[in-house]
Amino acid sequence: MTTMTGEKRNFDSVNAASGEKRNFDSAAATWDENPGRVKVAHDIARAIRETVKLTPDMDVLDFGCGTGLITLQLQPLVRTITGIDSSQGMLDILNAKIKKQGLKNVKARLIDLEQGGVLDGQYDLAVSSTTFHHIRGVQPVLDQIARVVRPGGWLAVADLDSDDGKFHDSNEGVFHFGFDRCTMLKHFETAGFVSIRNRTAAIVPKPVPSGETRTFTFFLMTGRKPE
Repeated sequence: MTTMTGEKRNFDSVNAASGEKRNFDSAAATWDENPGRVKVAHDIARAIRETVKLTPDMDVLDFGCGTGLITLQLQPLVRTITGIDSSQGMLDILNAKIKKQGLKNVKARLIDLEQGGVLDGQYDLAVSSTTFHHIRGVQPVLDQIARVVRPGGWLAVADLDSDDGKFHDSNEGVFHFGFDRCTMLKHFETAGFVSIRNRTAAIVPKPVPSGETRTFTFFLMTGRKPE
């Protein structure tokens, strides 16, 4: 685990060619069938558990929860966890899992913060995994999440390190080609978080169009909201 200090470069790798959000509803039914995606979720969930002390009295928010690959790994360790997503198709899959497993401490809510949705409630921890590169305006969303984190609570964001647009097979709905960690740290600071740290959470070897295999990394950044 490292602490980011020194120069903070104020730039994002923005995919200017992608003007539309991806339709995740159509991808939901087969989302969990990708073993690489499932492994990344497991690795990120493990990194969250190792970095933030999860306790049975914690209320957790999972922003961009999708089908619940992270939500359901944290669920046994906390009091409640609320997954929010802008895709009803993804939430339908999560709700089916909740029903099948008889879970009482998990809720799934349809909220699109970029389309005027508003978060409510108060949480001891907000997590987000591989969602922010699909969000055009990172800072306004982080600011809204910060407002629902209790004083002394935590934010944990996992996403791609800068990838030059090579990680995804299609960059439809990808507004950031990963993130420079210094840039994400600046977003955290602007949202009011302190004690900001980062670590590499997942490593993924993947073929790229040139025919070579390239290694992509996912970071986990955490910060605490002052008391």
